[in-house]
Amino acid sequence: MLRYTITRVLFMIPTVVGSTLLIYLLVFLVPGDPVLALAGGNKRLSPSSITAIREQYNLDDPFFVQYGKYLGNVLHGNFGYDFNDNSVTELIKTAFPYTLALALSAFVLKIVIGVLMGVWAGLREDGIPEKFNLLFTVLFLAVPGFLVAYFAQYLVGIKGHLLPIAGVQSGFPKAFVMPALVLALETAAPLARLTRTSLVDVLKADYITTARAKGASPGRVVWLHALRNAFLPVVTYLGLSLASLLGGSVLIETIFNLPGLGGTLSTAIAQQQGPVVVGVSVFLLLFYLVTALLVDLLYPIIDPRVRHV
Repeated sequence: MLRYTITRVLFMIPTVVGSTLLIYLLVFLVPGDPVLALAGGNKRLSPSSITAIREQYNLDDPFFVQYGKYLGNVLHGNFGYDFNDNSVTELIKTAFPYTLALALSAFVLKIVIGVLMGVWAGLREDGIPEKFNLLFTVLFLAVPGFLVAYFAQYLVGIKGHLLPIAGVQSGFPKAFVMPALVLALETAAPLARLTRTSLVDVLKADYITTARAKGASPGRVVWLHALRNAFLPVVTYLGLSLASLLGGSVLIETIFNLPGLGGTLSTAIAQQQGPVVVGVSVFLLLFYLVTALLVDLLYPIIDPRVRHV
């Protein structure tokens, strides 16, 4: 188990370096001078102000020197400062609870909807549950999330007056129910299909046939033998999807006007605040990679055979 853990951690290091380098490259090598953009269209900054800003953000250093300094700061928990000298780390700390509340709410709803529908369809192959599962999957994979969000706001919020359509003034959980449900429906469709396919494959395996031949009850076959093995790919998907929900909430947070990381990132892009874009993106990336590592470490617990792979 220790060797398995060390191997997974070592594999993560080049991924962190390569991914953060790509994010930094995409944001800070775009055309234009961010210092001159601070002054606006017709205004001019004094030479001393320009020099001070460029020194503060290491803009005169070669690109890889800038990146090395930034990565060193990130390893110490410092995600930099925006062009108004606000700490990006503090912006993340302020926004993260909203994004986490939305992501966890959507995650719970996603499990309830996706796993239950997948198990239902998997146990009733070629029946009505299977057809309903297919319809649900096709519908929510084909319809864009922003369209589902607008329909939900109109029908549930404006017409039905059941839930607030934007903001967090009504508090948790009321303000998060609608955006979490929209985000869950958008991501539960592949989970339902994956659960159904995995369960159907496992139920056709030889060891399931053997368990039935030995007289095991249908409930024991399903709950003890089939679901445990069918959930291996599902656990992987769920672990990675929890992290992806944080990054995927950018559009939903913008539509529902939630002050989370998604809204912060969207505002930073609109205002061309490169340090904020990089800081939030790198934080989301690190959260995703750590979650993926934890999922990898869960594998040997679910299936001890993985330890020897």
